[in-house]
Amino acid sequence: MQACLAVPKDMGINIIRVLLTQYFYQGIKNHQRDTLHMSDTLSKPCTAFGGQQRLLSGPLIEVALAVKAANERDPSITTLVFDDTTGRVIDLDLRGAKADVIQRLSRPPQTFAGRYRPRSSETSGPTKDEASEPRGRGRPKLGVVPREVTLLPRHWEWLAEQPGGASAVLRRLVDEARRNGGTRQQRRAAQEAAYRFMQAMAGDLPGYEEAMRALFADDRPGLEQWITAWPHDIRSHALHLAFGPQDHSEAEASPHNQEC
Repeated sequence: MQACLAVPKDMGINIIRVLLTQYFYQGIKNHQRDTLHMSDTLSKPCTAFGGQQRLLSGPLIEVALAVKAANERDPSITTLVFDDTTGRVIDLDLRGAKADVIQRLSRPPQTFAGRYRPRSSETSGPTKDEASEPRGRGRPKLGVVPREVTLLPRHWEWLAEQPGGASAVLRRLVDEARRNGGTRQQRRAAQEAAYRFMQAMAGDLPGYEEAMRALFADDRPGLEQWITAWPHDIRSHALHLAFGPQDHSEAEASPHNQEC
């Protein structure tokens, strides 16, 4: 007579649940990542200009549909859409119906191999075997990504003397630089965003070069002086990008500002 081991009735169900969770977990994470990307992309703050007139500021999806409607009403109008964070021009494919535009905007962006980006053959996440491998005891993986770093011999010597290893020291240095230089980096990013917008919209306007010098000198009174003669909406949006949203209320009051 063989001894029987008492097994709870729901134990088999729990085992199946664990196996299914491990099998589909990677797909769930990918789906969540794509969903977050779609939400971030569609809600990205941006501003559309038709000629020298500001058409609309708001989430990308609303601005894109407004630009599409404006182009359908007047095909001769020249429109540009700017990312309010970077000042870069956003290239929109507005062909087809509204649903087609939304579908294209919802797609994850294509990534290209670069100097500081992993090649297509490299993966920053866990491999298939690593994802299915049960987690053992010990410190959890931190999600670090290996990249090549080039330093002078004296830098390597200094890193070798620090506790925790070179990688840990570099991570701490990066975190400290991000904390201590946050305000300075934000100012620089705002200046770069205003520069890109002004370069695209005001390159032929009077006082452009002087305005650029005032912008990067963080000379707001000088910048305002040199752009006084510029069209209202361009002037207002340039100040908004360079110094913050407090100046954007002026754009809302523009007599030419109309939503599409």
